[in-house]
Amino acid sequence: MGQIAKDLLLVGSIPMETVEEVLRTCGRAIGYFVPCLPDGEVGDRSWWHNYLAYHFYHSHPAISTVQRPAPVDGVEQWKPKSLTDMWLFKIKPGVKEMTFNDLGYATEAINSYGIFRRLREKGDIPAGVRFQVCLPLTGSALDTFFHDPADAPIVRPAYERAILHEIEKMLEKIPAQDLAIQWDVCVEVLDLEDRLPWTPQDDKYARNTAPIARLSPHIPTEVVLGYHWCYGTLGGWPMVRPQDLTLCVQLSNTAVAQSGRRVDFVHMPAPRHCEEAYFAPLRNLKVGDTRVYLGLVHDTDGIEGFRERLAIAKKYLRGFGVGSVCGYGRRPPEDMPRVLEVHAAAAEELRRQGV
Repeated sequence: MGQIAKDLLLVGSIPMETVEEVLRTCGRAIGYFVPCLPDGEVGDRSWWHNYLAYHFYHSHPAISTVQRPAPVDGVEQWKPKSLTDMWLFKIKPGVKEMTFNDLGYATEAINSYGIFRRLREKGDIPAGVRFQVCLPLTGSALDTFFHDPADAPIVRPAYERAILHEIEKMLEKIPAQDLAIQWDVCVEVLDLEDRLPWTPQDDKYARNTAPIARLSPHIPTEVVLGYHWCYGTLGGWPMVRPQDLTLCVQLSNTAVAQSGRRVDFVHMPAPRHCEEAYFAPLRNLKVGDTRVYLGLVHDTDGIEGFRERLAIAKKYLRGFGVGSVCGYGRRPPEDMPRVLEVHAAAAEELRRQGV
């Protein structure tokens, strides 16, 4: 039985300066509608998995940096401009096994949770809202950065051990009943949409979903667990336009079947303009009581566009929540008042229509 029934999901990153600003602003604007709130992935984390590349892979003694984002006016950069401008790494010769001692996620989460708890005690965040931590699944953490298939048997187990250790460290300071873990699954989606020509031409689906069974069973059942199926925002959303929800439905069914514990929510996006055929695969969804969040919220066309997408989606699914298509970390900060206003209006509309 899923543990959440709120109408709105905030997917992840927010373009504000501090964690406190994110949590206070979002808590006041939409806290009543959400089951959990993220800390906004502020600072370098706003560049998602490039945070790992810049801070950890680039300086690791067992890893060689093959390429970094191209300089601008002679100044070195760490933020990529496109999928071909990414960091590239190679495991050094002779390395058979490696370890990541600290990926930084636990430290950030614990520090942010202290702010979260204080703001909730003050009433800026409603009682009952959990603290949300968004983490890259294995392929999303690695597969745009390590192109040599020979590196996978070394770097994948190292990352998976490390990310589970990060969650263990979080749980030493954050009560399990106050925590939500969201796996961000983007590079896997791009690979399954044949956007990554360097990946092996094997059983891509099995390779990209296998980490679910290796990682999720280790997350205590008191923790809320969710999956965000992501089509990427580098260069603007989406990096690949989904034809329909077939892949998201398939991934959702697999996640529920292979997580080894309850899956509380799955999130799948929708383009601004989509026909009934886009949502029709929802008829094949087999996720039981798992809460489905559909990314119907686009601040660019407001509540009017949301109503149009909602009218189509509810023909194929009932009892769902809503959210945006992705996080907002690389959007201009001045966009956020409008973004949160549209989120709140969408949640109100969902309740008004009794979806």
